[in-house]
Amino acid sequence: MAVEVIMPKVDMDMTTGKISLWHVKAGDAVKKGQALFEIETDKSAMEIESPGDGVVQALAGTGTDIPVGQVVGYILAAGEKVPVANTITVIPAKPGTQVLATVAPESPGSHERGDDRFSGKTRATPLARRLARQKGIALVSVTGSGPRGRIVAKDVEAAHVIVPVTAVAPVVGGTTLKPLDGMRRIIAQRLVQSKQTVPHFYLSMSCGLDNLLAVRERLNAHAPKGADKNPLWKLSVNDFVIKALAVALQRVPDANVTWSDEGILQHTSSDVGVAVSVDGGLFTPVIRAAHVKTLSQISLEMKDLATRARARKLRTEEYQGGTTAVSNLGMYGVEDFQAIINPPHATILAVGAGLPQFVPVNGLPVLKTVMKCTLSCDHRAVDGALGAQLLASFKQLMEEPALMLA
Repeated sequence: MAVEVIMPKVDMDMTTGKISLWHVKAGDAVKKGQALFEIETDKSAMEIESPGDGVVQALAGTGTDIPVGQVVGYILAAGEKVPVANTITVIPAKPGTQVLATVAPESPGSHERGDDRFSGKTRATPLARRLARQKGIALVSVTGSGPRGRIVAKDVEAAHVIVPVTAVAPVVGGTTLKPLDGMRRIIAQRLVQSKQTVPHFYLSMSCGLDNLLAVRERLNAHAPKGADKNPLWKLSVNDFVIKALAVALQRVPDANVTWSDEGILQHTSSDVGVAVSVDGGLFTPVIRAAHVKTLSQISLEMKDLATRARARKLRTEEYQGGTTAVSNLGMYGVEDFQAIINPPHATILAVGAGLPQFVPVNGLPVLKTVMKCTLSCDHRAVDGALGAQLLASFKQLMEEPALMLA
């Protein structure tokens, strides 16, 4: 019996997914648990495994949004054919064309819960709407043969789904319009919401890095080596930043909070999100309980999270939550900037580049490495004096890194 391969729901708020890559092609033999394809959602990418043994056939195309629960392929036994009523016919599309596909029925129960995503406001008879729900066909893709173009039952019976393929379209004036993907749209919505609803204020301090850089050099020089004779870890300045901010939150616990409409949530653990740039946007994976982890643990964990973030293979729980965040643009040469708070966090630390500067010491100019840091605070949860205490504690830990271990 044919085994259906469906678009799974991997996030709570996921309604559609996009197949970014097939690991197999039609006619290939597969085993249960073998990687079949990768899906791309608004937030991540995930590898989907085969639900059974057999030969894969009728594979849906890549690059288009597919509703959760829709059949994207079949796994057949030897000599078995794809069910005629549910055949998935996909024509590979060029930019600006359309993909023609017959989709499988929607998941059971969607009609009972009032799901009308397949009917919309298109003119159609009640029977045509019911058939569209049962077959999982979007009425906007159906050409009506009834009076004034109204869709009737026979139109749905013979219908295929027309799925638009979005491409970069030329615009007058020598520019191009790049359509928003799911990630960029979500980022835009959250940042606009933050700037419009969160009362930001900003505090800046300069941190001397000479002691820290010396400690970092010694620790890296004594890092244990693996079988390949290479160090098992290599600490970055950002690893110290994460640790220092986590410890500072423990020293100033009233700042280790997040805002909610019901009240201010006090946290006992310092869970620090770290902004990671990826193609088309960014993720903020979270280092949990960073205050109790060693610098080498933080370094290894951050390297793993950043690698999987860029491959869009983070699990949902790895980039949700947290109590604060770090955004470090120092590696790009940025000296000073202000970051936008990621709700429900109450703070975010913007870290600039460490640069040589002359600093007065006993009345004489001394060349030191100095890094500018700016703390963005949500004034609803963190007042000015409290934010200043947190930033001052962070500065002390950065300038005397041995205190992070106390």
